[in-house]
Amino acid sequence: MDYASITPVRKEVMSVMEPFLKEFFANPSALYKEGVDNKTAIEKAREEIALDINGRPGEIIFTASGTESNNLALFGIFNFFKKDKFVPHIVTSVIEHPAILEVCKEIEKLGGEVTYLPVDSQGFVLISDIKKSLRKNTVLVSIMYANNEIGTIQPIREIAKTVRAFRKSSSNIYPYFHTDASQAANYLNLNVAELGVDMMTLDGGKIYGPRGVGVLFFKKGVSLAPVLHGGGQEGGLRSGTENISGIIGFAKALGLAVSEREKESARLIALRNYFISSVLEKIPNSSLNGSLEDRLPNNINICIPNISGEFAVIKLDSLGVACSSSSSCRAISENSFSYVVEALNNNRKCAESSLRFTLGRNTKKADVGKVVNLLPRLF
Repeated sequence: MDYASITPVRKEVMSVMEPFLKEFFANPSALYKEGVDNKTAIEKAREEIALDINGRPGEIIFTASGTESNNLALFGIFNFFKKDKFVPHIVTSVIEHPAILEVCKEIEKLGGEVTYLPVDSQGFVLISDIKKSLRKNTVLVSIMYANNEIGTIQPIREIAKTVRAFRKSSSNIYPYFHTDASQAANYLNLNVAELGVDMMTLDGGKIYGPRGVGVLFFKKGVSLAPVLHGGGQEGGLRSGTENISGIIGFAKALGLAVSEREKESARLIALRNYFISSVLEKIPNSSLNGSLEDRLPNNINICIPNISGEFAVIKLDSLGVACSSSSSCRAISENSFSYVVEALNNNRKCAESSLRFTLGRNTKKADVGKVVNLLPRLF
């Protein structure tokens, strides 16, 4: 019940990766045949990914994770535009993944400006707030496609339109619009032209692909400065010997996700709604965090009054149920309550007593039934 944290690698993905782990291991930068063949395989994977998101092969950068892709997007823009008399300004939301928020904190330390937008009671960023936040020195707006904790899907197209309109009115090449789509990739439309995004982050570990590989889509014309320096791979924007097997596996996993998205989403929505309605009915005063209508098909986040979310996770683990009380990507030493849930209604008690369950390809109705019957007996 924690597929938002990580997904297992599919057999189909493993099968295409294995040859590049055992036989075809040559460095893609090498000039001999084996190296050239591997470089060709990487470029083919790049073409497949570009096709899946309606981008161009030259707009795909391979990284080592979704976190690195986010770092490249934010630091890349900030470093490119930072000048002696120009202070770059970035707009984001208070419920972004730590891979965005922690980068923004570092950018502030480096002299940049960041506006952290609030969200409403269901976790939506308001278009009116985005309009108010845009300034002459705003170089980037970064709003996640779908939240990893509460599953709320943001109005990405409307945000993109707002950013483009401001860009046009100011006659500048900026601000750009970036979205972290790591959680959205299994279930939502990734057509970058339709979404209107300038940059988009994807993570192999969230799409039943390999860990340790990510993608940053950056639209032609977007100005980025490299974050990693070295041999000049990935067009000079991300140096480092390419993770060939990971790249091949990522392309396969994304292709499968896109082709199966509609069917799998419908299956999970039915399970999700059964889970939510059953728990809200059986546990008095429990409530759903986030939007029910505009929500990821696999996400359930429930506030159960007067419990400790962290203790409940440990108790459920002892009973064979794996879930979480906040983002699993935060350090164990940090406060365990969800800053995302707290931001919905400024409610610390609810943030401390919420549980997140996320379903996946291997989740069956019997699994959901076990959990919804178990929860009321615990509280």
